[in-house]
Order: sequence, then C-alpha cells, then structure tokens
Amino acid sequence: MKKHIPNTITCCNLICGCIATYCAFHHGHQIAFIFILLGAFFDFFDGMTARALGVSGRLGVELDSLADCVTFGVAPSAMLFTLFNHVAYPSFMGNEFFFNVMPFTAFIMAAFSALRLAKFNIDERQHTEFIGMPTPANAIFWGALISSSETWLISPRFNAFFLFLFMILFCWLLVCEVPMFAFKSFPKRTGKWKVIYLCIAAGLLIGGAIVGATDEGITVWQGLSRGAAVCIGLYVIISIVASLLPKED
Repeated sequence: MKKHIPNTITCCNLICGCIATYCAFHHGHQIAFIFILLGAFFDFFDGMTARALGVSGRLGVELDSLADCVTFGVAPSAMLFTLFNHVAYPSFMGNEFFFNVMPFTAFIMAAFSALRLAKFNIDERQHTEFIGMPTPANAIFWGALISSSETWLISPRFNAFFLFLFMILFCWLLVCEVPMFAFKSFPKRTGKWKVIYLCIAAGLLIGGAIVGATDEGITVWQGLSRGAAVCIGLYVIISIVASLLPKED
C-alpha cells in the first residue's frame, strides 16, 4: 500500500497542472497560478515521501517528469498563450499573420520544459545542484508575473516582441549549462549564498505583502505575486554570480 502513496501525491501535482491549464485558457490567471503553486507543493513532497518510505523507483521518476511537464511546462505556456492574445503589438508586427501565429509560440516554453526535465533525469551532476533553471522556478516566475502584472504587460509600454524575447531568454535558462541552487544541502562553497538568498527572498515577500496591504492600487495577493517573481529573478542572478566565483578547495 505504501508504495502507492508517493505516486498518488505526484498525480495530485498532475491534476493541479491540468486545472491550472484550464484556468489559464479561460483567463483565470490568478487561479491558474494558485494551482501551479499547489502543484509545486505536491512536487516537493512526492520525492521526499518516496525516500522516507523507501519506495523510490523508475515508475515514480517517470511519472514525476510527466506531471512536472504539465504543471510547470504546459500550464505557464497556456498563460503566455492568452497573454499573447491581449498584449500590444508593435507596428512591424501589426498584421494578421503575427496576430494568429504569435500566441502559439508560447508553447516553445513547454517544449523546453520537457527537454529540461529529460536532461535532468539522465544528468548525474544534478543530485545536489541544478544545471539550468528548474521548471518549478520558471513556472512560478511566469505565473507570478502574469497573474500580478497583466495590466502592465498588455499596456502600450510593453509589447509582443519584448514578451517573445523574454520568453526565449527563459527557455535558454531552462537548458543552459549554468549551475543553479538546489536547497537539498548547504555546502561550504554555495551555502552562504543560499542563506543570503533565503533572507532576501523572505524580505521581498513580506515587503510585497505590506505594499499590497497599504497600496490601494493592488491587493495583498498581487503584492505577494510580484515579490515571488522578483525572488525567482534574484535566484537566477545569485546562482549565476555564485557559479562564476572561484571554487574553494
């Protein structure tokens, strides 16, 4: 019986991803982001539960990747798809071809997420640290950004061309050979950077909540979501900086 518990948790992650995708297509971006976060919660605990119960196996690994591909690949891509349908288009893209084609480019990110997950499964270097941006971090960034700042993203101050370039940047981050933090351990070389990041991230989330509570223009949820997006951006920057520092013996 206990061998089915981790897979059940993984399936909960998959179901969250399906619901998030549905909500994204029906313009419920905040609800979609909530289910992405809920999926991340289940994703965190399925592997931990499998190791605690001593029932880790190939079935669980493959099922976990499939669930992650939906929750952290397809769901945020669906949010981008709907955003491309409402974002402003610059004059050189102001024709039916771009209006009809650009939204579907959002699913490039789903493909890169799947590639990232496949690489993770066969890369022996990623037991303690990630190589490239983990898919949950990417999904949380886009979910937080779109659900909290959609009004700004679809305003004339932003446009489809910038959105496409921004998406491509994150697609590259998913599969690049840049070491990024995993919080499974705190080795000497990167442990202090992880502690610094966690302290700053906590401050950003608390600050976002305070701004949301005091600023009549946004809600507490929007403030927290914007703080989460900044936290993911900071995670990438600090990981890159730490990777460039000389290794200690």
